[in-house]
Amino acid sequence: MSAATNTCLKQALDDSIKAAAEKAGAGQMSRNRKLSVADIIRLLIGAEGGSLDKILHTAGIDVTASAVSQRRAQIAPETFRDVFRRFNADCVDNELFRGYRLVAVDGTAVNLPHNPTAPSFVCNEGIPNGVNQLHLTPIYDLLSRTFTDAVIQPEPRKDEIGALITMLKQNTFDQKTLITADRGLEGYNPIAYMIEKPNVDFLIRVKQSRSAMREVAKLPMLELDCDISFSICTTQKNTDKQNKNYVFLQIPKKSKPGSKTRRGRWDFGNYYPMHFRICRFLLDNGEFETVATSLPLSFTLEDVKALYHLRWGIETGFRDLKYALGLVNLHGKSDAFAEQEIFANLTAFNFASRICREAVIRQPKDGIYAYKVNFKMAVALCREFIRTPKADADKLLNDIARYTVPIRPGRQDQRNLRVKGFPGFVYRVAA
Repeated sequence: MSAATNTCLKQALDDSIKAAAEKAGAGQMSRNRKLSVADIIRLLIGAEGGSLDKILHTAGIDVTASAVSQRRAQIAPETFRDVFRRFNADCVDNELFRGYRLVAVDGTAVNLPHNPTAPSFVCNEGIPNGVNQLHLTPIYDLLSRTFTDAVIQPEPRKDEIGALITMLKQNTFDQKTLITADRGLEGYNPIAYMIEKPNVDFLIRVKQSRSAMREVAKLPMLELDCDISFSICTTQKNTDKQNKNYVFLQIPKKSKPGSKTRRGRWDFGNYYPMHFRICRFLLDNGEFETVATSLPLSFTLEDVKALYHLRWGIETGFRDLKYALGLVNLHGKSDAFAEQEIFANLTAFNFASRICREAVIRQPKDGIYAYKVNFKMAVALCREFIRTPKADADKLLNDIARYTVPIRPGRQDQRNLRVKGFPGFVYRVAA
């Protein structure tokens, strides 16, 4: 990437902010303000994890934190989503694997300040005091390391399958795309949507126990690669029962929404034919993993195993989004403010990632490890570049290349899955 390309990326971001701000301000009365809609958007995209006062001081904006909050309340989160989408549309991410764009879909929780009256409030036996969380379900490009779309829902009403279907409906896949996903997204309804969507194939980890799909549960517990075929029936007539190669899907009543209702939804007709591959492979720890895929047979079992392994990239993307970008340190208390910052951080993530892809890293001749960009430092440098009107694009690339970390393949660590609280505004670690 040249300095000119970096400048073009910054221009694309500026144009996206300007267009979204003009659209948001079209219905508002004209009035001279110290902070325009574009100023607020640019401020949050360039904001780091410190206090609002510190961020305003760094940006050279002479207003109070209270003034920023009052101005933010006048801007809908959809405006920040609009910036995110416009910026993606103006950029080209063309990293492919054998002609496929590889993307992953998964969900993660974003913690908010404690507010029992907000839609995001969650309280159950595991968390008796309750927490506030929004659930983020994005599409993540595994090779280009960018977020391409996202759906945000209050944690009590999270619906990852519904979010995936929404993104399938609102996106046109102009090139062949492979969607990878973990267990939880293996429902018949999303699989049917992906089968029907042009240019889309899927690779989804599925259950392999008694709770698995009936056709999967029948298979022996060994490495295999086979096709399965069956029909989805929503009735149980005598004529249906004569056909043994069918799966009865009981459609819940729409008047009783809930997690089981969401998982049992069916948006297609009766006797819908299903046909896809089931691949089961042995992991290094001696356990089996089973995936369903629509990939052609030109992709071998080893190919499928390697492609599913790449899905982990979305998990590292979530880690970077929360800790390198600072999404764990929000600057507002409301659900709407949190949505603003989620899309602002997604936009900043994509900006930094697109620049980092082309940074030239000099590898040591006799070193033990290869080195890659320190993404957290690169984000800080890119945000400074965004905030500075006439920043030097050549200097940005040189600075990013200076800060590197070693690549240590094969490292593993036990995941610590627990509910994490929101770091208070007063007691937050300085950033």
